Amino acid sequence: MSKPIKTLNNSKIQDILNENDKRVVFDKTIVIPDEKDLLEKLKEYIKYDDIGNKSVLGIDIFQYSSFGKYEQTLLPFVFKTLFETTIKQCLANHQFIFQKSSAESIEKNFISTGDGGFLIFDTPLHALLFASNLAVTLRIYNSFHFYPRLRKIIGPINLRYAITYDKIYSFENNYFGRAIINNARILIKDNLNRCLIDENVHSWFMRNIDGLENLQIINMMDIINIYEFKKHYDTCQKDILKDEVFESEPSRRYGIINSDILQIGKIQSKETELIIYNLHLQVTLNLYNDEDRTQTRTITVSLGNLNTAGI
Repeated sequence: MSKPIKTLNNSKIQDILNENDKRVVFDKTIVIPDEKDLLEKLKEYIKYDDIGNKSVLGIDIFQYSSFGKYEQTLLPFVFKTLFETTIKQCLANHQFIFQKSSAESIEKNFISTGDGGFLIFDTPLHALLFASNLAVTLRIYNSFHFYPRLRKIIGPINLRYAITYDKIYSFENNYFGRAIINNARILIKDNLNRCLIDENVHSWFMRNIDGLENLQIINMMDIINIYEFKKHYDTCQKDILKDEVFESEPSRRYGIINSDILQIGKIQSKETELIIYNLHLQVTLNLYNDEDRTQTRTITVSLGNLNTAGI
């Protein structure tokens, strides 16, 4: 779809250093060297402007330390189970938007932090839909519909979310870049269970659907006409154009029924000032027991909350 994640090779960088630098210098007289040739070679290899933008969804278990020691040992299992269930929901409920994704590719693009992690997607829409489906899965768990006995043992779980959009690259099978750095800084600054986004995410939705408020009224044709999807996605298969959130005719009774966005503050990320927005969505979905399709439930959940206290 968009640019693939650029990979920087350790051996290649080492070769450039071997040709243009010395590993160790113990001269008696210290002379500051001219770095221009090395800098030029490194810039030529890295080509920073060619590193593509990706969206990062940061997820954090709210007040993780407040759980008992025994309950904390089970939280990684619960998170993994909720995570895997959410992947299945996204692939089934949003077949057009996630048509270039698989369970394996989504799991590969997840960076675990123990009490949550960072998930890399092509666009902020992917990140937002994954967060919404995770909120639904979490509600089913919290309301004793998903492993109810385990829920009784561990207690309720709340998550906080952050979505950013910026450069991402790969090095030695790990992911790095401003999108991850900024996301981590936003999560650290938030002391509530909110869904926070940065200015780049806000601008992406403003540019493509005239703002996040329009999530409650757009349909699948609006999404298909977003540049990234229109240029790179298959729109010919009619069966994948059905979506559990974005119908052919938008309805305030189903899908995203409410979308509120408000700028709440600024944080400093190294030399960059990040403008932060608080996002609150209400989503209504029909859910089915995949082991017994006769068991259904319609549920409305909130992603984030309306608390706009400073960050």
